Amino acid sequence: MSISEFEKAKAWPFEQAKLILKRLDIEKKRGIDRGDKPVLFETGYGPSGLPHIGTFGEVARTTMVLNAFRALTDNKIPTRLICFSDDLDGFRKVPDNMPNGDMLAEHLGKPLSDVPDPFGCHDSYAGHNNNMLREFLDGFGFDYEFKSATEEYRSGNFDETLLKACRNYQKIMDVMLPTLGTERQATYSPFLPISPTTGRVLYVPMKSVDAEAGTITFDDEDGREVTLPVTGGHVKMQWKPDFGMRWANLKVDFEMFGKDHQANAGIYSKICKILGENPPVQYVYELFLDHQGEKISKSKGNGIAVEDWLSYAMPESLSLFMFAKPRTAKRLYFDVIPKATDEYFQHLAAYPNQEPTQQVNNPVWHIHNGNPPAVGNHYNSPISFALLLNLVSAANASDKDMLWGFIERYVPGASAEDYPVLDKLAAYAVRYYHDFVKPSKTYRAATAEEAAALKDLAGRLRDVPESDKADGEALQTLIFTVGKDHGFENLRGWFQAIYEVCLGQSQGPRFGSFVAIYGPAETADLIESALAGTLG
Repeated sequence: MSISEFEKAKAWPFEQAKLILKRLDIEKKRGIDRGDKPVLFETGYGPSGLPHIGTFGEVARTTMVLNAFRALTDNKIPTRLICFSDDLDGFRKVPDNMPNGDMLAEHLGKPLSDVPDPFGCHDSYAGHNNNMLREFLDGFGFDYEFKSATEEYRSGNFDETLLKACRNYQKIMDVMLPTLGTERQATYSPFLPISPTTGRVLYVPMKSVDAEAGTITFDDEDGREVTLPVTGGHVKMQWKPDFGMRWANLKVDFEMFGKDHQANAGIYSKICKILGENPPVQYVYELFLDHQGEKISKSKGNGIAVEDWLSYAMPESLSLFMFAKPRTAKRLYFDVIPKATDEYFQHLAAYPNQEPTQQVNNPVWHIHNGNPPAVGNHYNSPISFALLLNLVSAANASDKDMLWGFIERYVPGASAEDYPVLDKLAAYAVRYYHDFVKPSKTYRAATAEEAAALKDLAGRLRDVPESDKADGEALQTLIFTVGKDHGFENLRGWFQAIYEVCLGQSQGPRFGSFVAIYGPAETADLIESALAGTLG
């Protein structure tokens, strides 16, 4: 594809990439020489709890913007992606999903990197969570650099910017104080000293700030007056000033964050400017919600872990979920997995026949970094995930091998070796069905009108000619005809009755396609068992 086609792209990653290019153009007009400095993309992680899909989503989405930027610039401008862990933050609350809670409670207030690992396998609580983050990011093949706030503060990498913050202490206070209540204003400081006696991160007022010496003076927890340098990891900054300080120090060009940060974005930017740098291009995304519509929280552990999603579907389906409408609040729970899976394959199937300007707006371009796999037997599923779930239900399958007899009927000559992706989906469908669909199934008895129609449908299915037994369209027409013949004014109600009586659910994929896979005679047996009340 040519750059002109990328420039026409309307997909949100390209829109953000264009804003970054505009930022670079403004810098150039102002005489700012970047030299060979890469364009820096940053994503943040708070290791107060185990990583969840929201954390993954931020890295995945940022990577999509980075790839769009590379396409727009023909890879002629170097780029970097940093995943930054705020692990010097104070440990405020023991998460509900962590072991050894009593032990952890003894270390409340200390930097996360100084709290012992409750699992006993890493040097700290933050170390354990950081390692989990890196493992699943590595598993997805993200090209990123990991940075730890503890290392940046304690190694001295932040020292120069912290000294600037010390010299501009009052300017930072002038930004922060109007955003605080009267009581908080009296004790607020952008610097949080780490107590030399208890090791805890202290939220205490400053008695004095020496800009020339680069020190702060405060009363420690035991009441003694202490003076500490702002450098060398003796202090950390409050989270809002810390955001702006980090942007200034690392010279970040792009960062996205959740809607919960939106009200503070202006504060981050003002502090970044006070410290002598232009704030990055910023993109705000909506927060994910759990199955009850509540915001997902690492400390509550009410979200889905990446490994949970990958137990039931391919990683590409997760990436599609992250790509779609990032500025719309979405439920992130297990019931979204089948739809995301089927939509991924629909987008992939459409890609080869699209014009280049359509392809760059297709989610699979972004999911696969501009190079979607060719659709063929080895990377294709001629059967939808939703249909496989119904097949598992009807066949009462306990493993994927039980499904292949039906699949081979629908796709003559198909095998697990020739269709490895379909084979994976079959395994996912069995697992998903038994864990989420089967426990919630509720079969109902048919009304007299429905029973008569279903009995007629079973009889006609047994008489389907051999040539139509695997023809989903012909079978769908037959089912429509039965509904009309029995006076169903709303044929949608007729299909709903079939699902509720025979499959224990209110909706599903095209029933004609299901019959083509499961078999007309087998479907007739299923209907008769449903009418006899022997299902479930």
